[in-house]
Amino acid sequence: MANIEDVAKLAGLSRATVSRVINNQKYVTEETRQRVYKAMDQLGYYPNSSAQRLRNQRTNTIAVLVPFVTNPFFAYLLEGIDAVAMKYGIQLLVCQTRNSKEKELQFFRFLQAKQVDGIILTSIENRWDDLKTLTNFGPVVLCNDYVKEANLATIKLDQQYGSYIGTKHLLERGHTKIAYCEGKGGSDLAKDRLEGFKLALKEHQLLLRKEWMFQHATNIEGGKMVLRKILAMEDRPTAIFSGSDQVAAGIMMEARKAGIQIPNELAVVGFDNQPIAELTSLGITTICQPIEKLGEKAMYRLLQMLFPEEQYPETPELTMKLIIRGST
Repeated sequence: MANIEDVAKLAGLSRATVSRVINNQKYVTEETRQRVYKAMDQLGYYPNSSAQRLRNQRTNTIAVLVPFVTNPFFAYLLEGIDAVAMKYGIQLLVCQTRNSKEKELQFFRFLQAKQVDGIILTSIENRWDDLKTLTNFGPVVLCNDYVKEANLATIKLDQQYGSYIGTKHLLERGHTKIAYCEGKGGSDLAKDRLEGFKLALKEHQLLLRKEWMFQHATNIEGGKMVLRKILAMEDRPTAIFSGSDQVAAGIMMEARKAGIQIPNELAVVGFDNQPIAELTSLGITTICQPIEKLGEKAMYRLLQMLFPEEQYPETPELTMKLIIRGST
């Protein structure tokens, strides 16, 4: 059975350094941490107890990593996960990363130390190369966000299709000058949404104009900021496809303040069909995602990995649909 000395030797580090990594102490570089985790993985070393006991140990607790619990999308996702977890006596440890790479890595240590039985990861903050070693310590399900190269159970929706139908709707309304808003750029989810947007434009012989592309808009304030930038332009778009109902609401609030008529002067499409999409005076045209069902499906998938001998109900295929309201 491997011990901390074996880990230190394989990693080419001192026993003290390995101990600092295991105890999640400061003043250790991320490169050093990854060397230790890789050595632990190769040796099958589990801290704080014997390997055999920890392999057989069950906590009946799973960690769900979300960026912000205040975001309605993730609140509904948690509702779906928890509904299934309660049926099977599983407790949730909700971990808010606040889009922090460091926090995400810290929460993965719970799986490594066998403090949780598995993880549902709803938003990915780190590069996959920095995470994949940590996924070897127990079952991990990707839910909503995803990495195409990851060899993990993944529960997701067709994001390209969602942005395509939203953009096509604007084009069918006669708009040819369409702006695009996205939140966390660079992820595979964000790339697929952008591809759907570009595909719809291409079908109408239109190109994406970089000056009409806005990144890092994730909430109402972000939407307001997008509209202010548009108002400062000489050549303005007549429609906006946004990746969030909250962003869309912010755009519409700022437009009303500036005397811009929606949808006559500016049409707006949101995403997710959150409650705010119906609370605005006009209502927000949006892409409906079955968010709670997505969470339920992710939880069932994790249960299948944890307790494969059990029988679970089949979950249906999930699709997106366009809901048309007054904003377009």
